[in-house]
Amino acid sequence: MIDVRGGGSRRRGGAALPVGGGLGVMGVIVFIALQLLGGGAGGFNVPAGFDTATRAPSGDPIPASQDPENDLKDFSVYVFNSAQETWVRTFSKQGDDYERAKLVLYRQGVDTACGSASSAVGPFYCPGDKYVYLDLSFYRDMESQLQASGDFAWAYVIAHEVGHHVQQQLGTSDEVNRVRREDPDRANEASVRLELQADCYAGVWANTVFEAGELEPGDIDEAIRASEAVGDDRLQQQAGRRVNPDTFTHGSSAQRRAWFDRGRKRGEPADCDSFSVEDL
Repeated sequence: MIDVRGGGSRRRGGAALPVGGGLGVMGVIVFIALQLLGGGAGGFNVPAGFDTATRAPSGDPIPASQDPENDLKDFSVYVFNSAQETWVRTFSKQGDDYERAKLVLYRQGVDTACGSASSAVGPFYCPGDKYVYLDLSFYRDMESQLQASGDFAWAYVIAHEVGHHVQQQLGTSDEVNRVRREDPDRANEASVRLELQADCYAGVWANTVFEAGELEPGDIDEAIRASEAVGDDRLQQQAGRRVNPDTFTHGSSAQRRAWFDRGRKRGEPADCDSFSVEDL
């Protein structure tokens, strides 16, 4: 984990990152308007064995007593590591190696291999450096703006971004890139299918922590409410716009809930092939 909250943005080059639309064809932000996100209390305990050490840009640890977001930071790192452990095991069962992503915590703005981003972009994954970027302030906004409160709602956000890293390793993202270049008429549909698969992958992780007995009553409901809250149809309605499925890039509330639940029910990544089903 890399913590740059105490310093300026990190210069890594790359093209400018379009605010509110993710990183091009990757659709790497978890929502098209995640600047509306934040959170509340939840029931997810961080078990021992996960590295939650915070590092300032200088490399020196930030004392927990001086970090107002220390508990949220620890929880976010736990979820990130736990999700990756799920994919390490999954890849290993198939005889493949999983290359771990890294987590970057930032405030206000950050420069990445994919370009510069402000907090308005929301949590996102950059395939150029294989980092997941989080501004922890979004946790506080989820309840007030989207009525998607709770620690497990936030966990869903993080697990979704790790899902984009899985797609990058499997070549799924590259294939969506190709479709968008060669068939622009299918670009939005391809983006929706990519995002719904990442929702399903988040559900796969949710199944593993449920089976491990690490959830409290209501945790899954928090994630389901969060997945519904960020459907394209709901976000368009909140913005006072007419709902237009042709402009969807992440899927409707019903679709996002259904695909998260699809992964959660059995915990089988094979159930997440959103590209082969006709009816999403």
